[in-house]
Amino acid sequence: MSRIKIPPYDEFPLVSNDKISLRQILHSDINDLIEISFYDSIQATTLEQAIEMSSKINRDYDYGNSLHWGIVDNQSNRIVGTCGYYRGFNKDGGELGCVLLPQYRGQGFMTSAMLLAIDFGIKNIGLKRIWAVTSQQNEKAIKLLERINFKKIRVLNDNDAEFELVSKQ
Repeated sequence: MSRIKIPPYDEFPLVSNDKISLRQILHSDINDLIEISFYDSIQATTLEQAIEMSSKINRDYDYGNSLHWGIVDNQSNRIVGTCGYYRGFNKDGGELGCVLLPQYRGQGFMTSAMLLAIDFGIKNIGLKRIWAVTSQQNEKAIKLLERINFKKIRVLNDNDAEFELVSKQ
């Protein structure tokens, strides 16, 4: 059985390409992320809630249960969303999730972020299976997942669907 390398790491992973960088979310980023701050499917509505959610996510990282990046547009150096692995790692797998600020949608940021996160998950963590869950009504998320080679594997209760990507490595 292979051994995956879960967080925390000696240094928080920074990964990037020409378009974006995935980096640790800083306290100074929280105000820009309130509208897309979630924890356990609950959305923050205040700065205080977003700060508390960020603290919980950081504790999850420290316990080896998540890896949460801020997505930064390399041209403007602005944070445009979040992406990462959530709800723990088990059986050589991890759940990948992402949220983008509305004004940055449709510009390729999420495709770049997901591809970087997948590459990191396979090459650095050692994941063999990556999955994502989205509402069956979220057509843009479904198109994104299909474009990056995820396959729908089942319908969950609450009208969500699970998608999966299996590593060939």
